Amino acid sequence: MKILVIGSGGREHALVSALGKTGNNIIYATPGNPGIFELATEANINSAHFDEVAVFCKTYGVDMVVIGPEQPLADGISDYLQKKGIAVFGPSEMAARLESSKAFAKAFMVRHGIPTAKYKEFYKSNVDEADRFIDALPTPIVLKADGLAAGKGVIIAETHTEAHDSLHEMFNGQFSTAGDTIVIEEFLEGEEASVFVVCDGMDFVVLPAAQDHKRIFDGDKGPNTGGMGAYSPAPIVSPSMRDKIVNKIIRPTLKGMKDENMPFVGCLFVGLMIKDGEPKVIEFNVRFGDPETEAVLTLLDGDFSQLLYSAAKGKINKSAVSVIRDTYACCVILASNGYPGTYNKGYEISGIGEAYAHGGEIFQAGTKFFNGTIVTSGGRVLGVTGRGKTLQSAIDKAYECADLIKFEGKYNRTDIGKKGLNLKETERK
Repeated sequence: MKILVIGSGGREHALVSALGKTGNNIIYATPGNPGIFELATEANINSAHFDEVAVFCKTYGVDMVVIGPEQPLADGISDYLQKKGIAVFGPSEMAARLESSKAFAKAFMVRHGIPTAKYKEFYKSNVDEADRFIDALPTPIVLKADGLAAGKGVIIAETHTEAHDSLHEMFNGQFSTAGDTIVIEEFLEGEEASVFVVCDGMDFVVLPAAQDHKRIFDGDKGPNTGGMGAYSPAPIVSPSMRDKIVNKIIRPTLKGMKDENMPFVGCLFVGLMIKDGEPKVIEFNVRFGDPETEAVLTLLDGDFSQLLYSAAKGKINKSAVSVIRDTYACCVILASNGYPGTYNKGYEISGIGEAYAHGGEIFQAGTKFFNGTIVTSGGRVLGVTGRGKTLQSAIDKAYECADLIKFEGKYNRTDIGKKGLNLKETERK
């Protein structure tokens, strides 16, 4: 099978790695990164120009396009390519509104009885009403930019003053036009979990649950990031909890999308908060999440490309992959010091080969070639994944490999997976 992967981050590196495990697959990628191009051939096209993508697919006989990031999906790339007769793993522009519009997603959940936080949406024209709504809520208070904001459009305000300030900053362009409409909602307490669902429009396969670590500092302190690490499977999603998530959230979501004439084909990412045995949806994403993908996909055996292709064609092959038994994965993000604020770039990276040799899987994100070497080019630079028969051994492997990699200003959290260990310890008691 010939496959084109669109994207350039650690998620796409993990996707290319999983898709390439079937020996007869030929993988192309754009815009890619140095790690991706160790496994795939560069497609020298601008993926923002859908016509270029279509011509490339026709010229090279591409069987399936896999879309990594959310922006092309929100812009309608799936619709365009499908009209050209090209199979695409990724939802339509209409279905992608589950991520591209927080207000749409919240209203959809209310319509279909899907458990989520209480909320209200506001526009620039009714900022005074929004201020009054904030005053009526207990703290902490969650403010979300309605549109896409590269994973950074959510603010958890600890005080009313902080919430008011954040509201006005968002309306004044902090997240550009993504913040023209703002969703303000109650803060949900509990344990977070991420669930990936590969969907063909109605039927689906649920992949192992993960837990992400969004805050920049240990102990979940500091500002939100795109994700500083993840581990899988997450013990908070027990078999009984998984059944509850399927029946209360996944099935109603897919049925609702189909009933509203926008069947969901692709990866439905369900961000959850679980408390007292009940799951609620924090957010939907319409693609594989990052960095959870760098952990979850390392736990799969079988033909991942067949799973995605069968879903894209409308009849998912549920037996295409299986989950490796009694195995855990932990991904630690190595970031540039200063992220998610300002940071420097262009520092040479060493030790990737040594980390591979030690048994890690290294997924490149914010990297590029410069004068024949790999250097830093982004905030989140690398995802270092370790696997093991226990969660502790997976965590140990990830950190051992992360310590082998060096670049100036390297920063990482030191507590990725600790919450999972605490949960397992609670279960034993």
